[in-house]
Amino acid sequence: MTIWGDGLLDPAKARIDAYGKIFGKQAKAAELADNLDRLADAVRKKTADAGKALIVLTNGPKVSVYGKDSRFGWLHSELGIAPVIDDVKASTHGEAVSFEFIRDANPDWLIVIDRAAAIGEDTALAAETLNIKLVSETNAWKSGQVIYLDAARVYIAAGGYQSLAGTLDDLAQAFSGQN
Repeated sequence: MTIWGDGLLDPAKARIDAYGKIFGKQAKAAELADNLDRLADAVRKKTADAGKALIVLTNGPKVSVYGKDSRFGWLHSELGIAPVIDDVKASTHGEAVSFEFIRDANPDWLIVIDRAAAIGEDTALAAETLNIKLVSETNAWKSGQVIYLDAARVYIAAGGYQSLAGTLDDLAQAFSGQN
């Protein structure tokens, strides 16, 4: 039931459908899939003209970024969150970058995933890692448009219903200015 490859929403809904058939809960599975569609639509409406984003993964003091063809590319391709940079190298572990890269990219939004928190390591939190002068010069930082996604949900259990619904809800709130 692992989800890997293009997209996340359709494969997640396919897994929900499969579990519904296995356990004789097709109606409940359809309800959950419909809810994911509603949540994704709500995010799309809020991101359509919201500006451009950079997906940043912190791992202690290191940072990498993810583009539209990456593991987290579904945020761009399926939710309409415009990427600030189109040519980020597609890599399982992201493209390692400097803080100068983030400053120069100057995203309107930073979408942050803290890998260390997701896997239970006791290292610097993403907020501490990014709280430096170079990052504070970005439009995202100046505008308070930094979204810290629940790392366990998006990094470990991204395709599960509860984690995906929670991530979509978090994004909808953040893009509504409620983060």
